[in-house]
Amino acid sequence: MTGKGAGNGRPLAEADYRRLAEFRYVLRRFLIFSEAAAEAAGLTAQQHQALLAIKGFAGAAPIATGALAERLGIRHHSAVGLIDRLAAKALVRRQSGAADRRQVLIALTPRAEALLAELSAAHRDELERLAPLLQSLLGHFKPGK
Repeated sequence: MTGKGAGNGRPLAEADYRRLAEFRYVLRRFLIFSEAAAEAAGLTAQQHQALLAIKGFAGAAPIATGALAERLGIRHHSAVGLIDRLAAKALVRRQSGAADRRQVLIALTPRAEALLAELSAAHRDELERLAPLLQSLLGHFKPGK
């Protein structure tokens, strides 16, 4: 290894390593916060992420199983199992696509909407708390710096 940044040829300074390490640390702390918040709400981290992906994909519009799998970085059959578990908790409902009845669309239930709103508010607050630190760290990685 040469110690050079990938693509730009600039060597990494010791401060770059410290900032990268701190950035990874802050990200990991946020993920730990997120996992704990999901668990406190009776969800796994993946279930929480699925609810957020469904809500964030197109707002009130249902999402196809394949699109959800892609958003979560999982295989289609894994998404089906995840949807089964969310449906068992009455957090999602399945419906057939209007244009293609074979297509399975997933929508949040009112219970999931309420749960997600609470979790998302807590996550927004945590990100607002972390924002100054993240902005400071990221500011050092602007192109040409």
